[in-house]
Formats: sequence, C-alpha cells, structure tokens
Amino acid sequence: MPAWNFVRKSVYRDSVVLMRLARDMEAVPEVRRAAAMMGTPENRALLRDAGLLAAEGEAAGATDLIIAVRADTLAAAEAARAACEAALAPRRGPAGAGTAPRPRTLAVALQALPDATLALVSVPGAYAAAEARRALEAGLHVMLFSDNVAGADEVALKQLARARGLFLMGPDCGTAILAGVPLGVANAVPRGRIGVAAASGTGLQEVICHVAAAGEGISHAIGVGGRDLADEVGGLMLEPALEALAADPATAVVVVLGKPPGPATLARLRTRVAALGKPSVLHFVGDRTLSTAATLEDAALAAVALARGRTPAPVEFGAPPGEVAARVEAAARPLGPPQRWVRGLYAGGTLGWEARELLAARLAGVAPGVDGGGNGHRVVDLGGDAFTRGRPHPMLDGTLRREWIEREAADPATAVLLLDVVLGFGAHPDPAGELLPALRAARRQAEAEGRGLAVVASVCGTEADPQRRSTQVAALEAAGVLVMPSNAQAARLAARIAARRAEGRGP
Repeated sequence: MPAWNFVRKSVYRDSVVLMRLARDMEAVPEVRRAAAMMGTPENRALLRDAGLLAAEGEAAGATDLIIAVRADTLAAAEAARAACEAALAPRRGPAGAGTAPRPRTLAVALQALPDATLALVSVPGAYAAAEARRALEAGLHVMLFSDNVAGADEVALKQLARARGLFLMGPDCGTAILAGVPLGVANAVPRGRIGVAAASGTGLQEVICHVAAAGEGISHAIGVGGRDLADEVGGLMLEPALEALAADPATAVVVVLGKPPGPATLARLRTRVAALGKPSVLHFVGDRTLSTAATLEDAALAAVALARGRTPAPVEFGAPPGEVAARVEAAARPLGPPQRWVRGLYAGGTLGWEARELLAARLAGVAPGVDGGGNGHRVVDLGGDAFTRGRPHPMLDGTLRREWIEREAADPATAVLLLDVVLGFGAHPDPAGELLPALRAARRQAEAEGRGLAVVASVCGTEADPQRRSTQVAALEAAGVLVMPSNAQAARLAARIAARRAEGRGP
C-alpha cells in the first residue's frame, strides 16, 4: 500500500495538535495510517520505520511539517490532506471581532501576557530543553510536556529551576493541577485538602479521581516527571514539591506517587517525608516495602481517611464477596479449555504497570514488562514510545488499541481482555465509544468459533469530566464489559476469571 507525503514549509504545531491531526486523517475512508510530524531527522526515521515516509518527506527540513498518509488510493490520501489542512486553518472569530495574532516566540507571548507565571512547553524533544531554559530564565514555572529530553538536560533544567525558586515539571509531564487549574490531560476534580506530588501521570489521575469520588478534593497535584525519583535526577523536583505542599495551609494530607526511588534518592525522600509535619501516603508501583498503600486506589482512600481523622483500610473489592464470585463464575463459564490468558491493553503507563504487578501476584506466567512480550499473561502499555512512533497516543486515538484488541481476541488462548479507559481534558471525547466496535467484533468472532471472551475494564475519570464517567461506564456495560470501580479491582477480577478457567470450571 503506497504512502503519500505532503510538506508544509516552516509550519510548526505542538505534539498534541499533531496527534489530533493524525486522528482526523485516519477517520477518512480508505486511509489506513496517517501521521503529522515535524521533519526532524528523528521524526523522519520514525515515519520511515512506520512505512509512512515518501520522497517528499525525506527532503523535508526540521522546521517543516510532514503530512504522511498511507491509503488505498491517491484520492483518499488527498482527502486526508484536506482534512488536515482544514484543521490547520486559522479559526476566525465572529464577524468584526478580528483574529489575534499567535505569538511565535516566548518573548512575544510574554508581551501579550506580561503577568503569566507558567509556560507549557510542548515541542520536539531536541528543542524542548532550550525552550524550557528560556522560560525559566524569564522567571516562569515550566510544565515540560515534551518527552525524549536527555537526562543531562533534565538535571540541568531542574537545578536552574531550584536556584530560581521555580518548578520544572517534567519532562514527559502530562498532568498537573495547580490551585485548581488543570494542566495537560487532567481531570475535573474539586478543590480540597489533599495534595499530590507524583512522578506518574495516569497514577496521579487515578488517585485524584478516587479522592473526588470519596467526597474530598485536591489542593494541588504536582507532576514532576517519570524520571525524577531515579538517582540520576535525585528527586530534584519532588523535594520542592513536598516543601510547597508542606507550606500550603490548604493542604492537610500529602500523597507521593511514582516508581520505586533509587537508593540515594530514597534516603533523602525519607527525610523529606518525615519533615512534612502532615500525614502522608506513599505509593510506588511494584514496591512492597516503602509504600504505605498497596495500590493507587488504596493510596487515595488512605489520604481521604487521614484527612477525616480515621484509620486507613485497604480495599480488595467494593462489591460483596458473593457478588464478585457470581461475576467470576458468569465470565468463566463460556470460556473453552484452551483459553487461559489475561491480555491487558492499556493507554496509561502507570495503570498498566499496576495491573501487571497485581496479575503477577496472583497468576503464574505473567510477562515481566509492559512491552507486549511473552506468550502467556501479559500487559502492554500502548502509550509507550515503541507503540506511538508515527501514531497518536491511545488516549487521543483508539486505532492502535482496536488493532490490538482484534489481535489478542483472535488468539484462541485469550480468556480475558483487560482495559483502562482514561477520561479528562485533552483526552478523546468518547474513549469508550472508540473501543466498542472492536470489542463487539471480537465477541462476535469468539462466539462464531464456539468460545467465550471476557472483557474487564476500569474507567479513570469523574462525573465532571467532559466525557462524564457514568456515561462511559454505561456504554461499556451495555456491551457486556465488566466495569470495576478501580484499575486494581479490574486486575484482580481478571486474575480470578483466569484462575477459575484454569480450575476447569468452564464447559
């Protein structure tokens, strides 16, 4: 199938816009794959590996925009290009209102908004560090949305930020809430007395959504970037984040999230947490020693309990044991003898890791990572760099996950599909709706082959999110999906169904 490239000279758009452009193009009939990327050498290599690079794109410069389409016909490719061009066209306001010019540099932007205190940097990784440095030197806090920033640059930027009394959130920081203002892909939650410092994006989202569901609110949720707790970075932003939450009179309880810290960082973290002077909850995915809460859900509920002066208690399932057992029996009964495996297909990296850890504690033969490897039980983080080359992130576009649903469901050994559905500002407007056609088709294929297929999911979001959590849950349940109140409960249910099938309780 041929690929066509259309190049727009000296046109820049950030990564979020480019992912949305790809989604719009892939919605065009007869278009199989599409991407919109800046023409850097790295991006051209990604397009080449994805089979999306043509001669025109090969000749593009780093400041040029490449519109890449693989389609059945040239007419379909031209239609995709037209959809992209329409999305790129400036939007005009009401007649006579005029159109404000878009700043092309930080200096011009500061002239338009001289009272700005924060810059959100979302540019290709090769340029992100320089833009972040300019913003810090201008006295702005920075949310560094960009990924692929070198470790040495991250350390230098965070050292500069600390020297100037500023925050450098990131790199690859997709979520934050500061003084009630959501940044990036964040959820709509009320203001409250629980503060969060997180080296985790979807982990932060899961916690704040459970806090909101329990009737409490968030003072601040500060993302620090996934590498911040590694000894190479040393918690350079987690430390000031904890200091800020400790000094904030509106914050009564502090939650700390991330991957397990490096040994040297751990020692400093213990000291910082002990000096908070406020109740705290720690959760590090996969850690059983330092964490004071076993799961993201438990971390949220522990914070709520501490805020109310109560003793935290972990949760296994929100429903009574008999109800959970009945769901397990009903899901396992249609499964045939060859069906053994749980296959997790995740949009959220931290949620995927949590599911993998919970499955591994209950089932034998779980693949060690979240890269899709292994022939048994496995969880794949489809938002990882290896899966988003030349394609939009699965939180913005479900095409990649639909392909994986089809692939895993076609395997006669698959017993359970395990999914996360992540809501929030900036996420897909109907993530459940995007997945349902693939799930229905998978179920029909399984039934035609005389086997069942269990689908278990959780929805990370709130009623105030643009997608509305109850609407998403209802749509999934109407399609026969077993929706659990949390990612942890969904993983546990999936493990029980697989274990029940292994006991020979199916036909």
